[in-house]
Formats: sequence, C-alpha cells, structure tokens
Amino acid sequence: MSTTFLLLLTAGGIATLLVLIMGLKMQAFVALLLVSMGVAIIGGVPLPEVAGLIQEGMGSTLGYIAIVIGLGTMIGEILQVSGGAQRIANTLMRRAGEAKAPWALSGIGLIVAIPVFFEVALILFIPLVYNLAKRTGKSLLCYGIPLVAGIAVAHAFIPPTPGPVAVASLLGADLGWVIFIGLISGIPAAIVGGVLWGKFIGARIHTEVPEHLMPELPESDAPERPLPSFGLVISIILVPLVMILLNTAARVWLPEDNRFVEVMAFVGHPFTALLTASLLAFYFLGTRLGFSRAEIQRVATRSMEPVGMIILLTGAGGVFGRVLITTGVGDALVTAMTATNLPVVIFAFLVATVIRVSQGSATVAMVTAAGLVAPIIQMGDYSAPLVACVVIATACGATVLSHVNDSGFWLVKQFMGLTEKQTLASWTVMETIVGVVGLIAVCIISLFV
Repeated sequence: MSTTFLLLLTAGGIATLLVLIMGLKMQAFVALLLVSMGVAIIGGVPLPEVAGLIQEGMGSTLGYIAIVIGLGTMIGEILQVSGGAQRIANTLMRRAGEAKAPWALSGIGLIVAIPVFFEVALILFIPLVYNLAKRTGKSLLCYGIPLVAGIAVAHAFIPPTPGPVAVASLLGADLGWVIFIGLISGIPAAIVGGVLWGKFIGARIHTEVPEHLMPELPESDAPERPLPSFGLVISIILVPLVMILLNTAARVWLPEDNRFVEVMAFVGHPFTALLTASLLAFYFLGTRLGFSRAEIQRVATRSMEPVGMIILLTGAGGVFGRVLITTGVGDALVTAMTATNLPVVIFAFLVATVIRVSQGSATVAMVTAAGLVAPIIQMGDYSAPLVACVVIATACGATVLSHVNDSGFWLVKQFMGLTEKQTLASWTVMETIVGVVGLIAVCIISLFV
C-alpha cells in the first residue's frame, strides 16, 4: 500500500475515533477497539487474524501496565487513609510559613500526587488553600494555582501515575529514565505554571472562598490514629523511585556482565520496586498505626475500583499501536516525519496536543498519541533517554489547553468558585504553561541524549 493511503487511513482512523467519543458519546475503550479493528481490516490484515492481533496488542500492554498501576494505586490509597498525605502537607506548610505558602503548596501537590490521583489530591488539600486565602485576604488563585500545578505535573510527568506509565509501556521506555526526565522537566513547569503564574493571575482575578462548598468536602473515613512521621511517608514514596533509578544508573554506568547490574535488574524492576513499597506501606502506614488486617485488605481492594477503566483504556491503546505497526502505518509515519524534518519529541507533542484539544481527556490523548508514535520509536534507533523524552513530550502535549471538554476544568472551577471565563484565564493558561515549559525542558535535554 502507498504511503499516502496509509497516512489517509491513519487520519481517517483518528477522525472516526473523535467522532465516536465526542459526537456519539461512545466509551473511549470501545471506540479504540472498534477503530483498531476497522483500521486493521482496511489496512489489509486478513480477517481470521484480526482478533488475534487485538489480543496480542492488549496482552502485551496489560502484562506490564496492570501490575504497575495496580501496585501504585494501592500505595496511594494507604497513604491517603493513614494520614500520610496530611502529614506531608502539615510539615511543608509549617516549615515554609505563610510567606512561602505557594511554594509549599506546589511541593505538596508534586509529592503527594505521585501515588495519588489528581481528583483525590485536590479534594484532600483544597481546605489548605481555603484556610490560607481566608487568613491573608488574598485571591484563592494565589494558593490554588500552585497546588493544582504541582498535582498536574506529578499526574502527567512522573510514574507510577497512570499516564506516563501507559505511554512508557506503549513506547517501550525505561521507567527510570522517564522518572528522571519527568522530574527535571516537571519541577520548572510547576514553578513557572504554579508559583509564578499563580502570583500573577491572583493579583488580577480576586476570588473568595466558596463557602457553600465546604460542607461538600468529604470527611476522612480513617479512625483517629496518630499520623505517621514525615520522614517515614517520604521514604515510602521515594523507595520505588530510587530502586528504579538505581537500576537505570547501574545499566548506564556498569558493564552488562557486572553482578550488581544483574541484581539491580531484578531489584530495580518496577514490579519489584512497587511491590516492596506496597508491603512497606501496608506495614508502616497500616499495621504499625493500628489498622487490622481486614481494614488493610479493604483499603487495598478499594484502591482498585477507579483504575479498571484506565487499565483497559491503556490496553486498547496498545491494540491501536499494534494495528498501526502491522498494517504498515509505522513506515508511513516515519516517512512523513522525515519529510517534515520534525524531531520526534515535537511530533509526539503536536499529536498529543491535537487529540487533547479535540476530545478533552488527557489519558485518551496520551494513549492515542503513544499508539501513533510507537511505530516510529520501534523502527528508529533511539537511545533510552531520548525515548523517555518522547514520553514526557507526549505528556506535555496531553496537558496543554485544558478547556470545557476536560473534567479537570470543571473540577477546578467548582472547588475554586470560578466562572467559566475565570477558569479559562487561570486553569487553562496554567495547564498550557506547564505543558510548554515541560516541552522546552525536554527539547533541551534531548539535545544532549
């Protein structure tokens, strides 16, 4: 098949996907499977092989992603229920003081949202924002924007949150490099988009604490127990990150036949690292704080409830990517990208941005964009750090320009008592700054890797 036909097939597949999700309100998982099946058939895959191709794409993706997201979510749930997240907030706010509260709030969002979902982190810490705004008389945005910027960066840039883990899986990226580059690019993004932009927009849009929302904030269901220490909570969050990073560092700096490299290949694998952190969390944040075994089991089980669709959606993205490779679209995309002279990081960013703006969901944008970029990565000769840069560039594209078709837009509007116009002027611009600053950092890093 000609390159032109394959590119048109890809464009038609994306257009159909957007129509199904946006126009017909079809569930994204079903839409991805349906489009993948259609592209496979039109792309020349024999009919008896289509089902096997879908199974292969789903299985190869979920074999990795389900374990990583599942274990990461358990850590986040026990961190929340035990009061560990609250301990981080209390300690950072006390040490920072009122003058540096925006910096502390950004740090709270960045640290806590690594294992905790965006919505949960926002609901947990929005009372801090309310309290500070009341005490100082400043606009809610002076404190709210730094908080949501930190949460947004962790949610999109730093594993084991589902987005970057999903893209890393689909692109075959080393999770250690993804964590490292996600941190390097995410910290300046949180500072510029959160602290600096929050100060700027807070001086121009004054919003009061929405008193009517205070009763709607859910109470913690944790019994009265002593909070874990700050050092313990931070250590549990850092354990899997450090183990994964050490594995990556060992493979970079030591010869392949070194015994330490072999040991770290097991110890620093995401499965081992996250399982270790989960067991530590269950013991130190559960058993040691007075939770019974039955309570810990309920916490672990409950943590799985919100991630089922994310896991399935990621698997469907793996199916889409596998179909594109099998039908020859990967070669066509490589040819097209070569003709435009676009670096792969810019290409990934632009694809994710178009899908993000079109249909709203950052997860769908990341998964779909990764499916399109995966053939390029698999057919090219890219270093592990550069592939990690592509992962973060995809996350950056899926972050920018959040607007009325994004659930995050309405969540921030509600909890900060904003109008639609104010939300566009604050949250949407903040998300765009985070994505663009992150992309700039990734582009600079990619020049050296």
